[in-house]
Amino acid sequence: MTTPHPAPYADPFFTPDPKSAAHSRIADFARWAARHRGAEGIQDPTDYRALYQWSVTDLEGFWAAVWEYFDIDATTEYERVLAEETMPGARWFPGATLNYAHHALRNLQPDAPAITALDETGAGYEITGRELRARVASVAASLRDLGVGQGDRVVGYLPNTPHAIVAFLATASLGAVWSVCGQDYAPKAAADRFAQLEPAVLITADGYLFNGTTHDRRAASLELADALPTLKATVLVDHLGLAWPEGGDSGLTISWDDAANRAEYLTIAPVPFDHPLWVVFSSGTTGLPKGIVHGHGGVLLEHLKMLGLHTDLGTGDRLLWYTTTHWMMWNLVVSTLLTGATTCTYDGSPAPLARPDILWELAARHKVTVFGTSPQYLLAMSKLGIEPSRHDLSAVRAVGCTGSALPASAYPWVRDHVGPGVQLASTSGGTDIVSGFAGSASTTPVWAGELSAPGLGVALAAYDTTGTPVLDQVGELVVTRPMPSMPLYFWNDPDGSRYHDAYFGAYPGIWRHGDWITLTSHGSVIVHGRSDATLNRNGVRLGSADIHDVVERLPEITEALVIGAEEPDGGYWMPLFVVLADGAGLDDALREKIRDAIRAGASPRHVPDEILAVPALPHTKTGKKLEVPVKRLLQGAPAEQVLNPAAVDHPELIAYFARLGAERNKRSTHHT
Repeated sequence: MTTPHPAPYADPFFTPDPKSAAHSRIADFARWAARHRGAEGIQDPTDYRALYQWSVTDLEGFWAAVWEYFDIDATTEYERVLAEETMPGARWFPGATLNYAHHALRNLQPDAPAITALDETGAGYEITGRELRARVASVAASLRDLGVGQGDRVVGYLPNTPHAIVAFLATASLGAVWSVCGQDYAPKAAADRFAQLEPAVLITADGYLFNGTTHDRRAASLELADALPTLKATVLVDHLGLAWPEGGDSGLTISWDDAANRAEYLTIAPVPFDHPLWVVFSSGTTGLPKGIVHGHGGVLLEHLKMLGLHTDLGTGDRLLWYTTTHWMMWNLVVSTLLTGATTCTYDGSPAPLARPDILWELAARHKVTVFGTSPQYLLAMSKLGIEPSRHDLSAVRAVGCTGSALPASAYPWVRDHVGPGVQLASTSGGTDIVSGFAGSASTTPVWAGELSAPGLGVALAAYDTTGTPVLDQVGELVVTRPMPSMPLYFWNDPDGSRYHDAYFGAYPGIWRHGDWITLTSHGSVIVHGRSDATLNRNGVRLGSADIHDVVERLPEITEALVIGAEEPDGGYWMPLFVVLADGAGLDDALREKIRDAIRAGASPRHVPDEILAVPALPHTKTGKKLEVPVKRLLQGAPAEQVLNPAAVDHPELIAYFARLGAERNKRSTHHT
């Protein structure tokens, strides 16, 4: 049964200023495409829906236009845009050779900042375009001296500092393959990822900052090095000023200062369009993390589209987006350099106890034009009573947000506490495509609680249970035509079966992402949560995000998680787990307040069977709620088959949910 879900708001919450929209990069692209590529149907360059329709109808024409508009510098030209439109297996721009690193460095102003390095203490420094190029050249030469060449793997165990960007670009310039994870990962969890790649070099830091604490990761770094037997060398980054131990059993070690301060000429290797650029890993919550491989050309084009067109970045812009190195947003944020804009790195907590508004303070100080974060951060700012507007945020024109569904309540908060003319641009995508399926642009209106539109070149649809596209109804998020940044393959998946099963098992030749969405009549997209965690009350499908949105607005609630679990006796149990704010207690009055809020803000069908208080909720390392694993635990699945504790931020909660599930299933079986 397909659930009707018309857009809750008929009128936009935000409408772009016509003059600004007309002068945006996406409008300029629309004019250019109509003039030079014969893009049909584009009468008004600020008409996003017309541009989008052309982009998915003439897929080859659109991506050829992106190539030409951004002046892709290929060593050898492509034979055609899309040789095979099969999924999986689409072949983009065959014959072309190029290099991502070349494009990341070519548009930088020599004496202007390419990277602004920041941390939670408020300290910072800048690296100019000339300095960045010199450091990349030096590290590339050091890697080359270690025998690193095309196809070899270089891995980073690093915080979000410029070292990670330099190391990545140096690796890419050689045609070698990069992978990185943050230092909050335990050595074993990092090794579970990196050992699959059989890396030649590890680049690791002495530690990182978080919430007023210096985290010493020297011992963890050396333990990780010992777990990677294929290493030729380990490069040691002196980030915090901690002394690395002399000697040891970790093989050849080189200091970052020695690797990065050589006077070298940068030589960049041209590689095929589909040559591997990096490996990003799945969360690994239910088994060994999957290594997802993306190519130089696909990432280059997709990120130029996403950052240059959708985000309107260019020379003179500054982007500050809170991320860790193991979240796909790090990969996207690095690509800010492709547009000639300045990217900001940040080491620390997004809201340290001593200075919870530090990110806003830094955004004001450094004249950030696009500020990026997560829904959880915006909700936390609201509940903490933070007033970003006490800082001069006049340079900020957009607040980007991704990671989970953004509740409607966040939109007026950004307007009232950040700035009335600021566009709140929510995006939904994934590590899988290292980009977005839907989001906003300078020419799109914004409806509260909705994403403005599907992304350019993304043939997005919502399928009902019969595989039929539906409008204004909840359906499976599918993509019906290829995207250049879809994975080349999964690492160690020689026959492609794991890759196929991950996305193409449900609908042959159609990408199924695993989210419930609604495509609305006014062109927006509403994300309801993971489809494999869908709530199903008497045949009516409900999105968990709709409940979380309502409950997390209450001042007594810090966070919420609703689960729908089928039980052995044929019953259906829908509990709501809540994390209480300081000073709140879960009594009958609060339970009824929660139920009333859900009835009014969602529907009577959304009211849970039970409301339980928990000290915290488990998340992946990138902050996503573990809805499906918790559901499986509540259904009685053995914990060791459901979750890898090393991939969870609160592993102690696994036992709680497993015990609760065992008790429920014992009672259910007893009554059968």
